Amino acid sequence: MALLVAAAGTVLLLIAGLVIAVTHALHPSEGRAASRPTTDPAVTTAAPDPVGTTSAREAEELLAARPMPAVPLSASRPGHVSERDPGPPIVLPPATEVGPAGVPTGFPHTPEGAMAQLAAIDQTAMQSGSMNGARAVISAWAVPGGPSTTSWSGVQAMRTVLSAAGLSGGGSPELAIVFTPLMGQIKGVVGPDFVVPCVDFELDLTLNQTARGGIADCQRMVWRTDRWLIGAGAEPAVPPSVWPGTDLAIEVGYRDLRHG
Repeated sequence: MALLVAAAGTVLLLIAGLVIAVTHALHPSEGRAASRPTTDPAVTTAAPDPVGTTSAREAEELLAARPMPAVPLSASRPGHVSERDPGPPIVLPPATEVGPAGVPTGFPHTPEGAMAQLAAIDQTAMQSGSMNGARAVISAWAVPGGPSTTSWSGVQAMRTVLSAAGLSGGGSPELAIVFTPLMGQIKGVVGPDFVVPCVDFELDLTLNQTARGGIADCQRMVWRTDRWLIGAGAEPAVPPSVWPGTDLAIEVGYRDLRHG
């Protein structure tokens, strides 16, 4: 792949390959299950059952692990915008301050606030364009037992991009990464302090030329004192990475995001 970087006539092919590589890095084939839809895509509230056989912690694990719709890799490539109405947009609250590692924060104690925080975490990490930037973000925004500077899918995605482009961990000013949250869904909640939001981003990678793809991410978000953080445990089941605004994006439950 690095040889393609040196060949000016094949730069666009390299960039398109990087988009595919990031999709694989964010959604490894092992450890994060995927399947066809088994539930309604609307928000699900998971809670301990009335007879007490399921604890809140068990409900959280079940929610995070619950399979999501499986889509082909080609679904992440730019496609036709749908004529269908995806329904009311999800309104993301605005940030009120900048937190550790330069991540916007100050979002409210609501499912939409959790989604907005996840979008800000992912966007800041990817747009840093460096391993140090991605590591700094997850170090500041995951609780103990959560994704680490080596295990987090965001770090793995950054490593994949830089390695495939023949760059060092420090990145390069010639590589521009824009990560824009465009659609999302709340997979479910357990009580007021645990949410699994899923955000579908448009990824734009530029190295002389630009290629685009859809990349989705779900995380366990937990409320701690005054902000949302990525929670402890394995990353949730693989979400469908689809080009935002397509028929398929709507079919798998995504809705447009609107920034309040």
